[in-house]
Amino acid sequence: MNIRNILMMVLLSLISGTTIMAQFNTVGRLYNHPANKIKNPQETNASPLVDNLMLKDSLKNEFIKKLKARYMSVSYPLSKIKINSPYGYRKDPFSGKRKFHNGLDLHARSSKVLAMVAGEVVKVGQDRVSGKYVTLKHGSFTVSYCHLSRTLAYQGQKVRAGDTVGITGSTGRSTGEHLHITCKLHGNSIDPMIILNYIEVTQQNCVAALNEL
Repeated sequence: MNIRNILMMVLLSLISGTTIMAQFNTVGRLYNHPANKIKNPQETNASPLVDNLMLKDSLKNEFIKKLKARYMSVSYPLSKIKINSPYGYRKDPFSGKRKFHNGLDLHARSSKVLAMVAGEVVKVGQDRVSGKYVTLKHGSFTVSYCHLSRTLAYQGQKVRAGDTVGITGSTGRSTGEHLHITCKLHGNSIDPMIILNYIEVTQQNCVAALNEL
């Protein structure tokens, strides 16, 4: 089993439907009634019914909050996703030779670059290949956003999903403006589409759960 399949299994295992189990206990209320008074059935049953309805509403609202939080726990790196060049072997745009492309290129024009999940900024820098870049650490993953025109994060910064860490550009070894994303798991290069697919599945599951309420 290759790293991609193992990773997908780990990521998808995190995506599980939330099940809320509730036990409704009817608590009788004590009333002082004259011995010869007949109880009104509506009066007797109204209170437990209202209590149960209120409890159900409370649990439903709590479930909705959790779904919204889950939805917001991931974010696409750009507001619009259009792939220019996928991960893997391709014709190198500079040499024209077949060469391995260790990242994912997304179409962008002065776009905000967003953290895909919560994490920490571990490096902000610039070199001749990547240009200006920001690297985030998410547990065992690291994600680098390259060829930026501006970096809007600092080393050691804690970020949440959706936080802006830079602006797209064409710095470094680039043929034109785009966002180049590289991902590593335990130091080994992996396809960034694994994370994008995880984001898609997570948000779709949340929407589907909300629609079923």
